[in-house]
Amino acid sequence: MSAARPGRDRHAVLLPAPPGATRLGGRPRSTAVVGGGIAGLAAATALAERGVDVTLYEREAYLGGRVGGWTTELYDGTTATMSRGFHAFFRQYYNLRALLRRTDPRLDRLTSLPDYPLKHRDGLHDSFRRVPRTPPMSALGFVALSPSFRWRDLVAMNPVAALPLLDVRVPQVYAELDGVSADDFLRSLRFPEAARHLAFEVFSRSFFADPRELSAAEMVLMFHIYFLGSSEGLLFDVPDDPFPTALWDPLAKHLARHGAELRLSTPVENVTPGADGTFTVATDREEQPYDSVVLALDTGGLSSLVGRSPGLGDAAWRERIARLRTAPPFLVSRLWLDRPVDPGRPGFLGTAGYGSLDNVSVLERWEQEAARFSARTGGSVVELHGYALPEKADPDAEARHLIDQLRSVYPETRDARILDARHEWRQDCPLFPVGGYADRPGVRTPQQGLVLAGDLVRTDLPVALMERAATSGFLAANALLESWAVRGHPLWTVPDGSRGPLLRALASTRHRSGITTPGRRRARRVTGG
Repeated sequence: MSAARPGRDRHAVLLPAPPGATRLGGRPRSTAVVGGGIAGLAAATALAERGVDVTLYEREAYLGGRVGGWTTELYDGTTATMSRGFHAFFRQYYNLRALLRRTDPRLDRLTSLPDYPLKHRDGLHDSFRRVPRTPPMSALGFVALSPSFRWRDLVAMNPVAALPLLDVRVPQVYAELDGVSADDFLRSLRFPEAARHLAFEVFSRSFFADPRELSAAEMVLMFHIYFLGSSEGLLFDVPDDPFPTALWDPLAKHLARHGAELRLSTPVENVTPGADGTFTVATDREEQPYDSVVLALDTGGLSSLVGRSPGLGDAAWRERIARLRTAPPFLVSRLWLDRPVDPGRPGFLGTAGYGSLDNVSVLERWEQEAARFSARTGGSVVELHGYALPEKADPDAEARHLIDQLRSVYPETRDARILDARHEWRQDCPLFPVGGYADRPGVRTPQQGLVLAGDLVRTDLPVALMERAATSGFLAANALLESWAVRGHPLWTVPDGSRGPLLRALASTRHRSGITTPGRRRARRVTGG
């Protein structure tokens, strides 16, 4: 990974590679990477490039994890790629983008969307297209341009409660705000309700979580990463073809060129540590020994595998793994329509006030496969997301509800015939609950040679979502490489803390004056209970 500055933000922070030899020498070393999502692919790439013998195990028939894709046959016999839905590749995702640059140095397979519009059912619209990218002008510009903010609303806000947003540091933000919910923190700001939905809840719901269940520290960190802490802006890129074609098939070839073996459709049954420090990885077909193991699994997969591998870690670590929770279910509905949506519709639209509908994507705006369908049939490929749905909800009823809401958001779809549809009901994203940070496992484990990776893993860096997954994968690889005296890979993050003396001075007033934030009060009550 290059140490050259990865974006436009001159304050981006370089984390130098751990020192060591440029490549593994002497006795060969082998690593089993369990999980072929972003974290596992990052770890496998980082290790294979340094000469480690890597075997990657993935239970699905495809790579990419929650950003993977698979082939499905449509109503007319043609094939299409289905996935778990839209993902935004923000310019702040330095380490994920570095992974993709292995096969696409200029990121030509990513294309930018011209806007990130948000629509409230009450008729309010927000947009980030004209918002300045450099803090603090980004926040001031958003307020000035947004119809969600009125002067009387601004006067009613609680500026003291907003002070933690101005100087976010990791892990200090967790000490201050992990004990309060995102919902309670937002209410303490006294934002106008529409602005709260459009400007903040979009961040909390990106975690597939109800804001009442999500740690305020995670939401505030998100606000820092995408808004006040980085000058990369809130606009983003998307792959110009389905995830396998644009991202993971090329990376699989890159891994193969470095000698890595990819075993798809191969779930791991258990991992057994040996007395000599090695590990035996067992599938339903064979057992293989390895010098080290990277567990790059989702929450349920990690808990299940550790439960079936009683020799891993120690009792305290295993109990922490068992306590991990998943976020509520979410639904992705993709519709192949017989007519196009209005040509003025954006590629992606965030929504609020439309029941469980959180966003709408029109895939032919950027994806070549969907554009070919549109050209062939005259129709559109539309995708709907509903996050944080009730666990006992009926998936079929929820899918019908999303479609009804689409017809409210885009009325021209009321007369469209649905030629085909796919609905993905999933519940495997990590939940970051109130007060849960201290219990979250880190990359390193109590066992030499065993490391973790994934977006559920604690990194103590200002990263989130896909970027946390990629970063943790590189960190896991670096930890193993360091143990073998091999140089790791440099990483980049957005700045930790305020971007300027004025914001730092404002943020520090709450400490100098003894102000206690609502988050601190709630944290003490939770800890004491």
